[in-house]
Amino acid sequence: MLKRILFMAFAIVALFSFDVHAELKVDIIAGATEPISVAIQKFEVASGASATDAATIRTIVEDNLKRTGLFHIVNHNAFPEYVKMDAMPDFKLWSAIKTQVLVQAKLTKMPDKKYQLDFFVWDVAGKEQIEAQSLAASKKSVRRLGHIMSDAIYERLTGEVGYFDTQIVFIAETGPVDNRVKRMAIMDQDGHGLRYLSDEKTFVMSPHFSPNMQSIVFLSYYNDDPMVWVLNLDTGAQRRLGQFGGMNFAPRFSPDGSRVALSLVKNGITHIYEYDIESNSLRQLTNGDSINTSPSYSPDGRKIAFNSDRSGSQQIHVLDLDTGKVERITYGAGRYATPAWSPDGQFIAFTKMADDTFYVGVMSPNGKNEKILAGGWFMEAPSWAPGSRRLVYYETERDTDDIGRISHIRSVDITGQNIYDIELPDGVNGVEPTWSPRLP
Repeated sequence: MLKRILFMAFAIVALFSFDVHAELKVDIIAGATEPISVAIQKFEVASGASATDAATIRTIVEDNLKRTGLFHIVNHNAFPEYVKMDAMPDFKLWSAIKTQVLVQAKLTKMPDKKYQLDFFVWDVAGKEQIEAQSLAASKKSVRRLGHIMSDAIYERLTGEVGYFDTQIVFIAETGPVDNRVKRMAIMDQDGHGLRYLSDEKTFVMSPHFSPNMQSIVFLSYYNDDPMVWVLNLDTGAQRRLGQFGGMNFAPRFSPDGSRVALSLVKNGITHIYEYDIESNSLRQLTNGDSINTSPSYSPDGRKIAFNSDRSGSQQIHVLDLDTGKVERITYGAGRYATPAWSPDGQFIAFTKMADDTFYVGVMSPNGKNEKILAGGWFMEAPSWAPGSRRLVYYETERDTDDIGRISHIRSVDITGQNIYDIELPDGVNGVEPTWSPRLP
């Protein structure tokens, strides 16, 4: 079952405007900004709380912020003082080592054996406390406390939606390249807590989260019959989505979770259909004799981006669900596929194939302002983090030494900078990743 915690945020202090906040309000397409210098003190520990757990949370917060490329974490050895939670920092000392943001925290074990995590965020230049929160969780949810704290700091300093308290579902491949075992797996966005959601007996593909994080829709070849299934993350129960009378694949939930768009093959022709979960009804959305697949809803649920060869080559089109009108939006050199609408509605991510190279990029919903973020031998399946700043995708390296192709799950900033691998266990290849919404 999906791990859950209850948390409280009951003291949010924002006394004055904050220069660092303004500095990070940059054009996220145009380029990078100078990293904000953040010092995170050693946590205070009280009432029998574990010093090891406190150190773990601190490390998680530092690692999360550092990976964004927006923050510089001040070396602990450079700290000029240690400031207790009930004391004021000496801002001149912190300013002297060019610290812009100071974070204090205290971990307390409560009578009910839960943890309480209190933290303060200080604007060194403004000499003001700009954030104060208190979080509560079970002891086994230490890592999640770190992610929630990271989101709070990130959101206060950038004004953007945090994405650290999230998960990634993907297909984990193991074994030799000519006999790969594919299992559906889930992990935290930083690669920790990996667990398998399917066994080794059934071939699975294309997992995607529901908006409320209660279920995952995916393609399963159960009994060699390719059908769309739904996994309940709370109970582990699986059920087939419906009886559609043909091979169906590439499922995606609508933003409200009431519908699932999918591709269905009938009479040798692949079209996009929409399944209404409550009424168990299916309606056809595309027509003609072309191949139509990879549907992705717009955030308001009124449009679907998909790829089709109706123009003679594989291109991305947008279907207006109100009018039924279909518009082609890609006209660049090469073939386009796997569109993914950003949560804020401002971009569509895509895969592009041109000149024997695969690319991951983003563009405006009308197809303009195309920007390539990464390129390689084979890469596919871009998926957005909450807040629309980062994407996750997978890249497969060319097999040069006959040891088997290796596939990495990678994350990239929307500027095309700060690409990093999400570390997987030895021997595990990751493909088809999907980033979750924020956890409930």
